[in-house]
Amino acid sequence: MTIFKPLAADDRVSTKTLLHEAIPITGTIVSGTYGDRHSEGNVQNFTHGMFQSVYDYPYLSSSANHIFDITLGTSPTSTLTVASMATKKDNIYNQMAQVLSGYNKDGEIQEFDADGNITAGGITIDDALFVSFSRLLSKDEIKKGSFELEMGVSANLSASFAQRIKIVDQGAATSYKVNSPAGEYGILYATGSTLTTDVLSTTGSNIASHTASIGGNTYWQAGLIYYQAGLVVLTSSMFHDCSHGGYLITASCDWDGTGTTFTGSLETLQISASADFFRHRIYNLQFNNTIELNSTVYFCRTKHNEFNYSSNPTYLSGSQLRVKNESTDIPISYITSIGLYSADNQLLAVGKFSEPIRKDSNIELTFRARLDY
Repeated sequence: MTIFKPLAADDRVSTKTLLHEAIPITGTIVSGTYGDRHSEGNVQNFTHGMFQSVYDYPYLSSSANHIFDITLGTSPTSTLTVASMATKKDNIYNQMAQVLSGYNKDGEIQEFDADGNITAGGITIDDALFVSFSRLLSKDEIKKGSFELEMGVSANLSASFAQRIKIVDQGAATSYKVNSPAGEYGILYATGSTLTTDVLSTTGSNIASHTASIGGNTYWQAGLIYYQAGLVVLTSSMFHDCSHGGYLITASCDWDGTGTTFTGSLETLQISASADFFRHRIYNLQFNNTIELNSTVYFCRTKHNEFNYSSNPTYLSGSQLRVKNESTDIPISYITSIGLYSADNQLLAVGKFSEPIRKDSNIELTFRARLDY
């Protein structure tokens, strides 16, 4: 029997559920699995040379999934003498800062602030490495407090992981920032990995202003993470020793085997080459993504005197109801589906039951129809 029954206000309820997936990206996936350095099949470089794309399989394969992009940039206030791709590196930094940091009161592009406190001024990130995760992995956003990047910082390129640091968004679940046009973001901090605890320096003129005490432990400011944008900004200070304005006790990381440091690569190397050496120092990378699932639940109620008959022609045999054995039997119907209609009776959604539901005048039922979007 087809009957339109209006839904009252208390027959509808809307809910929001946050679902999380664990995303592990091991160093073997992003470096060395599909070829040697500079000739890996899962890494795509472009003729414009402005960024590098990384896949989980050789990128020409139909099975390949895009993981993230890597690029580098220098700010207009950088003290580096950039000889390779200087204009492009400046433009990349300005583009990222424009989208993620916005503009200051004078209409100028706001540089990345190391501690997120823009109004108080302070230290800015002048030379940065950017990792932009694909939408496939980050989904609606990266879950706050779940990001972890473990990197090798040994000065010996052939033994990159002899000394490692962990870069995490420690405490971000409760202390994230909201003063970005791109949404919420957190501060990334570095700490010694489980392999070693003496990698990070506690001395040097540049150290005190870059550290923070969280839960009684000391962390070094390593960059920023933009959760909805799925983008990480790493400061170059993370890969230098304290005598050169960085955070490491040991000599600066040798990026290309010739003694070139990270900032040296910013000055002299192509972006794709610097991205190669960065990838080959990734020991482990993981985070949880977030999927926002919005739902509207409709409670479809059938009272004892409703929906006890059917308009299906086969419901009758002659003038008798097929489901009645005796004339004194109460009418019975079987509900097989529910339709949700618009105000002008246009069918919008249909819900089918796995088996018919018996209905008679002794039964009242409430069906729960849920629409996810």
